[in-house]
Amino acid sequence: MRGIDPVLLLLEFLGHSKGLCAGNGGHMHLFSKEHLIASSGIVGSSGPAATGFALAMKYQKKNKIAVAFFGEGAINQGMLLESMNLAAVWNLSVLFVCKDNNWAVTTVTKNVTSGNLIDRAKGFGIEGHEVDGTDVEAVWKIANEAISKMRNNGGPQFIHANCAHKEGHLLGDPLLRYYRNPNMLTEVSGSLKEYSGESLNEVLLLLRKIGGQLKKRVDPMVVIQKKLKNDVDRLKQIEEEVTKEIEQLVKKTLEIFKGGVKND
Repeated sequence: MRGIDPVLLLLEFLGHSKGLCAGNGGHMHLFSKEHLIASSGIVGSSGPAATGFALAMKYQKKNKIAVAFFGEGAINQGMLLESMNLAAVWNLSVLFVCKDNNWAVTTVTKNVTSGNLIDRAKGFGIEGHEVDGTDVEAVWKIANEAISKMRNNGGPQFIHANCAHKEGHLLGDPLLRYYRNPNMLTEVSGSLKEYSGESLNEVLLLLRKIGGQLKKRVDPMVVIQKKLKNDVDRLKQIEEEVTKEIEQLVKKTLEIFKGGVKND
C-alpha cells in the first residue's frame, strides 16, 4: 500500500489498536481515507473501489490515477467487469492489473475462463498490455507506459501480468503440502475427494499439475539477482539496505506491540 507507514500495517496484522485500522482489519480488510487506499477479501472488489476513487479524483480535478489489483479468478466477477465498463465510458484513470498464475485457488483457470484477457479488455475499449509478472524491470516499464498514457489522455489501462504464487493460494496451501509429502494422501484421500468433488485419480492429476507448475515457477527475486550478477557491489548494497530497513521496521513494530495490546 504505497504511502502507508509499514509499521502501521505490521501493527494491523498483529491486531494492535495502533494499527492502520485499529487492529480491526487484519491483513485483508484495510483502508486509509487519507491515501484513498482500500483492500478487501471480497473477490473483484478492487475494481469498484478503484473506479470510485478515480471518479472522486476527477471531480477534484487532480491528475492522479487509481490502481486495481486482482487475480484472474476475479476476472469473471460482474462487479469487476462493470467497473471496467464504467471506467471506459466515463474516461476514468484506472489501471486494472490482473495477476494471473493460472489457478483460481484450486481451479485451473482455463476450465472456468474463456478467451484472451487482453481481448476482453479491448472489448471495453481499454488498451491491454501483456507482461512477465516475475520480471520487476519489465513490469516497471509497462506500468510506466500505461500510467503516462492515462495521465496524458485519461481513461483506463489494463495490464495482464503472468505471475506465480510460490506457496499456493495461501501460506501452507494443503494441496502443495500433499504434493510435497505424498504419504499424507493415505490419511486424507477421503477428505480430498469430498473437498474437490472428484475421484481420487482426478485429485492426483490435479496434484501433478501443481507439481509441474512449481517446477516452472521463477522467483522474481532470483530473476533480478541474475540481472545484477555482473554488478556485485550494487547487488550487495541493495540487499544490505533492504535488510536494514526491514529489520528497523520490525524492531519498531515489536517495541510498540510489546508495550501492550489495547483493542478499545
